Amino acid sequence: MKKVLLLVALVSLTSLTAQNNPVTTQHSVNVNGQNIKYIAEVGTLPLKNEVEKEIASIQYTYYKKSNSKKETQERPLLVSFNGGPGSGSVWMHLAYTGPRVLKISDEGFPVQPFGYKTNPHSVLDVADIVYVNPVNTGYSRPVRDEDGKFDKSKFFGVNEDVNYLAQWLNQFVTKKDKWLAPKFLIGESYGTARVSGLASALQNQHWMYLNGVILVSPTDLGLDISGPVEVANRLPYFAAAAWYHDKLDQKYLDMPILDYLDQVEDFTINKLTPALLKGGFLEENIKENMAQKMSEYAGIDKNIFVENNLSVSYNLFWKSIKKEDGFTVGRLDSRYLGLDERAAGERPDYNAELTSWLQAFTPAINAYYKNELNYDTDLKYNMFGSVYPWNRKNNRTGKQLRQAMAQNPSLNVMIQSGLYDGATTYFNAKYVMRHIDASGRLQDRFDFKTYESGHMMYLRKADLETANNDIREFILKSIPEDGKPIKY
Repeated sequence: MKKVLLLVALVSLTSLTAQNNPVTTQHSVNVNGQNIKYIAEVGTLPLKNEVEKEIASIQYTYYKKSNSKKETQERPLLVSFNGGPGSGSVWMHLAYTGPRVLKISDEGFPVQPFGYKTNPHSVLDVADIVYVNPVNTGYSRPVRDEDGKFDKSKFFGVNEDVNYLAQWLNQFVTKKDKWLAPKFLIGESYGTARVSGLASALQNQHWMYLNGVILVSPTDLGLDISGPVEVANRLPYFAAAAWYHDKLDQKYLDMPILDYLDQVEDFTINKLTPALLKGGFLEENIKENMAQKMSEYAGIDKNIFVENNLSVSYNLFWKSIKKEDGFTVGRLDSRYLGLDERAAGERPDYNAELTSWLQAFTPAINAYYKNELNYDTDLKYNMFGSVYPWNRKNNRTGKQLRQAMAQNPSLNVMIQSGLYDGATTYFNAKYVMRHIDASGRLQDRFDFKTYESGHMMYLRKADLETANNDIREFILKSIPEDGKPIKY
């Protein structure tokens, strides 16, 4: 049996090593009326430990404009990560910034035949892009020993993840001759913690300084959002979803959504949060008034708020908002509807949006690698890979990002949030932005953008264009003028 396992391990290592030879193909894409010729490179780079032994093979897809060597050296580089933390880079790769996008409806729902098409809004016109799959996601794999095991503690944790990816990025930038290029990181969902930590690790461990970090649907980045603040912060998202599903009084539905949400946010900050801070000592008449106003803004029955002491969970909201119509709503994007077996209960049976996305993305990414990028492998593309157990201790990624910004006057941050995202809500994203730096002296280096869609705002056709334009403008404005000193 031992010999069999050893043979399996050797075959696995041989397979990973063989994939280190990149596959390159030539393509073109029309972006904003400009025909861009580019090279797509799919391959892996080994990750080695302190004694230069390979411990993992990290797969990447790299798009670079066909330029002279000097132009390539100095052309901006955008490094893209998704989240999970066990998710592959497929989402932003094949639906957002890359030269090809998913075939879906204009609002982001699956259509058949499945597949992909040219992306006229790609940011390849302003930057080369690399999509990276962390260990056990996409085609990236750890190197296993003769017993088929590997040391999970090297990879699976907030800080472990940041440290090995920083090491790998140093290797990638060196190998691809991009040290002279302005550099940007973009992360989505848990990927926002990843890139926030990387901003610090790259600067302080590898002396690689960035121009920008883009946080798409950010998590809490290790900041404390709990107690009455966490409860109050739910309401603006509830209000946005209720507005979308026409569950409000007509006077609110007649308002532009951002004007409506300004009103809800004002109530949340100045009335609801102070009331919730009183806990069980809140006066009964004020509690009644709060419940009435929350019901009015959230589009669900007042008694639900009363019976839950004003603390209605996300799950209960997703179950309740369309209950009269026979549906639940999605967690990551509440425009999607689900169909539960029972109307009763306090949580939906499944995530309506995720099943929809997987239906469209999975066939498209597999076909894309094989047929357009000519990347043929026996490995399974892990849309989601096992990263259990994940060490969540000592998550200081938000404060690490703040420190990186303080150390580097040229480092800017942009946040992109979908109004209908119930997992990483736009109002929590605002809260995180406001509390990353208590001094307030960095606020002019943050941009905050919202979109009338969900967690992956780019699935909606209108937002695909707008959000890419926001990235394009952010990249261009975050590159200092030639010769201008970088200093305070």
